Amino acid sequence: MAERVSLTLSLPSVAHSRTPPRRMASFASGAVVSSRLISSATRASLSVASSSRSPSFLPTSLASFKCLGSSPRISHFFLNQRRPEVRVSSGGYSTVSAKSFASDPDQLKGAREDIKELLRTKFCHPILIRLGWHDAGTCNKNIEEWPQRGGANGSLRFEVELKHAANAGLVNALKLLQPIKDKYSGVTYADLFQLAGATAVEEAGGPKIPMKYGRVDVSAPEQCPEEGRLPDAGPPSPADHLRQVFYRMGLNDKEIVVLSGAHTLGRSRPDRSGWGKPETKYTKDGPGAPGGHSWTAQWLKFDNSYFKDIKERKDEDLLVLPTDAVLFEDPSFKVYAEKYAEDQEAFFKDYAEAHAKLSNLGAKFDPPEGIVI
Repeated sequence: MAERVSLTLSLPSVAHSRTPPRRMASFASGAVVSSRLISSATRASLSVASSSRSPSFLPTSLASFKCLGSSPRISHFFLNQRRPEVRVSSGGYSTVSAKSFASDPDQLKGAREDIKELLRTKFCHPILIRLGWHDAGTCNKNIEEWPQRGGANGSLRFEVELKHAANAGLVNALKLLQPIKDKYSGVTYADLFQLAGATAVEEAGGPKIPMKYGRVDVSAPEQCPEEGRLPDAGPPSPADHLRQVFYRMGLNDKEIVVLSGAHTLGRSRPDRSGWGKPETKYTKDGPGAPGGHSWTAQWLKFDNSYFKDIKERKDEDLLVLPTDAVLFEDPSFKVYAEKYAEDQEAFFKDYAEAHAKLSNLGAKFDPPEGIVI
């Protein structure tokens, strides 16, 4: 009995690609078609057609989307690229599907190694962590729709969100990562931001973060969240403010305190945040760009010094913001802050879990279960 074999080839869906038109054709190559042996009496009929996700080259100009126009490397953006998909169906056989995910696992590994080298040469651990946090921290657990709910979706690459007051200075983090994004085009911005933050923690001596990848990027600045979803450093009621912001994300008191411990890394710069001194004895000579006011003496080493130093408050050259001080003033927060000041192992364990949870907030994963590298 004759059998009909139908092969469907879907090309990459590319809208407003950052890749120049002359290079787009390369994404349409490399499809691997799995063949099925059938008897010589069987007459095969092959049809190649576009699926429901066929290429959609929209006429809108890239110029209509303004993304960091001041930087030639960052002024253009591109969406997630899809590799060719082949579906083979025949008679009573089940469908076979081979597809790519939001990010390429091998490219994620390569990007991680390049991030490690960037950290070794630029000492940019704190700002990369902040970039990942601020992309994810806009999540509103009360909104189900993606990307309206915010979260880790790569929206922070757009100028409109970078201009939010809480994101002052983060354009510098994006500029550091953009060459890596250009090199590994199969990695989404959403994944790159979270990969950079987790790698920075680990390379600074912190715990291994149980990360997964495959986050889908938003496609346009109109999809950025409104301003005001991130925490302030000096609100009138610090404890209430922290709970309002972090509870909205879906985090609890324990996670508020343990994530605050990441301030063991980094410096506050008054020209960006309005807080701290222009420089201290710990920051005047760098490493990296000199200046700023650090929370700890060794501000590129991830440990539990943040909690110890806030508890003791013996050094005026170490920063303590209202949202830091409240961790030892609020009864619920204090339980965890005291614990982490005494037990670094407990801090590392709880921090790794909370960081991974934060990095997944609001994200849409492809594949749904994520990718572990």
